[in-house]
Amino acid sequence: LWHDDVALNLNGYKAEAAVKISGARFVALSGVVAQMERALAMFMMDLHTTKHGYTEVSVPYVVGRSALEGTSQLPKFQEDLFAITPESHTCNGEDAFLIPTAEVPVTNLHRDQILEEADLPLSYVAWTPCFRAEAGSYGRDTKGLIRTHQFQKVELVKITTANDSNQQHEELTKHAEACLQALELPYRKVRLCSGDIGFSARHCYDLEVWLPGAKEYREISSCSNTGDFQARRMAVRYRPKPAAEEEEAAAAANSGGGGKKKKKAKKVKPVLCHTVNGSGLAVGRTLVAVLENYQKPDGSVVVPKVLRPYMGGKEILEPPTADSN
Repeated sequence: LWHDDVALNLNGYKAEAAVKISGARFVALSGVVAQMERALAMFMMDLHTTKHGYTEVSVPYVVGRSALEGTSQLPKFQEDLFAITPESHTCNGEDAFLIPTAEVPVTNLHRDQILEEADLPLSYVAWTPCFRAEAGSYGRDTKGLIRTHQFQKVELVKITTANDSNQQHEELTKHAEACLQALELPYRKVRLCSGDIGFSARHCYDLEVWLPGAKEYREISSCSNTGDFQARRMAVRYRPKPAAEEEEAAAAANSGGGGKKKKKAKKVKPVLCHTVNGSGLAVGRTLVAVLENYQKPDGSVVVPKVLRPYMGGKEILEPPTADSN
């Protein structure tokens, strides 16, 4: 069965009610299905913060135009954003928008800053709702949770140096893969060609999970190295460590004593950081994958082992009986 049919059998899928409230491409979940969605996000956050070394951040869901320009959603993708009317709210005098991904506010945490190389890489994780107008997708994926205007996502962001960005990109991608591996979901890793890479990225991997209901692989994470593209727009720089030779020369000059003014190693000019980001993972699509891959013929759903501590110890989600209704 498709995931929405599985969720409906569990009495946890309220699409019609959501449409009455908010219109097309909105969905409401309840009961054990809503609990599993929360469990997935909590599992991902715990994995990234306790095993992968990320710092958890809580960020605004409303951002200004300059923040979206910094991460390159604007001006190219304005039609995909949910804008807030100026009469309702502005961000420091700028047009305001709902975030399409936590990448925007998280990466902008260091806008107009000069960091120290010794403090890099910075690794952040955030769990937020995301809002996308899905312009140009009319008639596509109208069934279920695959493409909705509002969805939850756990986002990974790294701010690093030019020399280390490729390695950090590989690590971030492995961290996203670790979620799929722990959930024991079948997936594949795809390296995108230049024609398929996003506007700001220079290298990108897509992780695609198998959905037996649809009988196809669907993207569940896109992990990108944007090089210095975003950092240049946001003026995020770092000051490299002085060369060892300069430090040794300064130390030698100071070792003579004699009351002379101590010589300091020459400060190095700041250079642009590199940024890396990816979903770790898209929560809604992970819920889709769990419902479809763990369903049983009787309509029940086996709870993945790693989720059971977050589900009150439940091992199987059973459809409600006539008595329970």
